[in-house]
Amino acid sequence: MGNLHKNMIQSKYSLLFFLFMHLQLIGSGAAAQVVTSRGTHGNYLTIQLGSALGAVFGIFVARGVSGAHLNPVYSLSLCVLGRHPWKKLPLYSLSHLVGAFLGAATVYLQYYDAIQTFSGGELLVAGPNATAGIFCSYPADHLSFWGGLVDQVVATALFLLCCVALEDQRNGPLPDGLHPVLVGALILTMGVSMGSNCGFPLNPARDLGPRLFTFVAGWGEEVFKAGGGWWWVPIVAPFVGGLLGTVTYELLIEAHHQTTPQSPQQETILGSGFKGLNNTYSRTKANEILM
Repeated sequence: MGNLHKNMIQSKYSLLFFLFMHLQLIGSGAAAQVVTSRGTHGNYLTIQLGSALGAVFGIFVARGVSGAHLNPVYSLSLCVLGRHPWKKLPLYSLSHLVGAFLGAATVYLQYYDAIQTFSGGELLVAGPNATAGIFCSYPADHLSFWGGLVDQVVATALFLLCCVALEDQRNGPLPDGLHPVLVGALILTMGVSMGSNCGFPLNPARDLGPRLFTFVAGWGEEVFKAGGGWWWVPIVAPFVGGLLGTVTYELLIEAHHQTTPQSPQQETILGSGFKGLNNTYSRTKANEILM
């Protein structure tokens, strides 16, 4: 039984790694297609659709085994609320980071010829032939440091607030298969409304993993110097915004739900150790979130 349990845990982290690699492939692949074709094979909207649909299918693939944790910010928020074990957070985050790194490497391999042709063989972070933005976020020319910080805190706060609202059973249960679709719709909504400043990273692993790849693959240290040292903003600010959004929902919405009896199934699940501030999320639902 001990070996079986160990193998199940290893399989869960392996799936998270594979899943994040899959997510990176679709999101960065959509960006690579648009950039290297100079807009003849897609546009800003198709990039956002690629990111959103990648998340939808990623959740469908992995939710039955790993719970489809696709964002360390969401996992941290659940840990703070007591709904996810703290001991799992480091390995979850590491799986995300490594998966994103290798996902970016795969996209680079797939689009190598296109990137080399587009850039003239010179891997640049800025300028008309820049390609680093295919893999991770950089601030727009108009964006100040503080503007970028505020952008990421606000965007991630709204994102997490909506995520926990989707999983709140007392806020109106949704059909099981609808949750991944609505998460994808949420990502698309964020992209078309909050993407022009810096591409709405929202996910530290999704940004840092590919940035590390571009650093070692030929773009060099400029990936950390660009934007006045922008690189740490999409890593730190999403955690601040995510916690802000989660706590806001808990205090302003969930704390004011009328007390209603739990169904036998909910009582069984909640009694098994998945406890939160109000114990209103089932184990299955509360783990099905992304980015």
